[in-house]
Amino acid sequence: MKVDAVFAGGGVKAFAFVGAIEEAEQSGLEFERIAGTSAGSIVAAFLMAGYTSEEINHLLNSLDVSTFRDERLAFVPLKIAKWLNLYFRMGLYKGDRLEEWLKEQLHQKGVATFNDLPPGSLRIVVSDVTRGQMVVLPDDLPKYGLDPNRFSVATAVRMSCSIPFFFEPVKLKSQMVGNNSSYIVDGGLLSNFPMWIFKDGKRGGYRRPVIGFQLAPQNGDKHGNDIHNALDLYKAIFETMTHAHDARYISSEHAKNIVFIPVEHIKSTDFDVTIEEKQTMIDLGKEKTARFLASWTG
Repeated sequence: MKVDAVFAGGGVKAFAFVGAIEEAEQSGLEFERIAGTSAGSIVAAFLMAGYTSEEINHLLNSLDVSTFRDERLAFVPLKIAKWLNLYFRMGLYKGDRLEEWLKEQLHQKGVATFNDLPPGSLRIVVSDVTRGQMVVLPDDLPKYGLDPNRFSVATAVRMSCSIPFFFEPVKLKSQMVGNNSSYIVDGGLLSNFPMWIFKDGKRGGYRRPVIGFQLAPQNGDKHGNDIHNALDLYKAIFETMTHAHDARYISSEHAKNIVFIPVEHIKSTDFDVTIEEKQTMIDLGKEKTARFLASWTG
């Protein structure tokens, strides 16, 4: 059965998607088009490039995600350097290693640009904080005077994974009149779970069934945020922005087509997760997807 799929953001929690994909494959589902935000965009890109769940499992399990914390060299004490990078570079880490790793893995499947994929098969959500708008790649690239077919898939994914203040934003230079640049950050800022993305604007429906994979409990149920200082407040604001809007949209229309995988007690930026924690997330993804498919009617 051919379906379209949407993968939510969630940082390292995305290990749960490995088990979900494995169960979907065993059930005979074929992903025709895939969309993703943040970490979900990594999974989406790998799947559309031709990676299987087993191969993705191997890639992620053999990866030391802590290596993505690529700090800039500094000639001042580390603590001061971090604050300087946060202020002037707008991020603690560059994000270059993440993009390099993505390029290497996609190259193994012969994918460099969106032209190497079937037309319209992959959509990635990012946030343009300069223009103050959501951007869907590669669809919206002509608005910047850029050719969608020549744009790097790895760069698009890296943009969608740019957690504000954690990774430096990506500067996207427009080729339109004025050559203005935009700062691009994590797509989850505006839509962490774009279940709407494959909706046909003309007909108001969907070309085929759409299954969403969400790293949160059903109905958006979650514990409240404990706020004691400015950092807690920032985290709470970011959590609200990445979940509240999509949660309301899901509860009113799409819950019956979503696999809810509530990965708890692990934060999106816990790059030091253990092998055991990774496997626990994978097993949870497989279990929740099996339970979903047992009753899903399509």
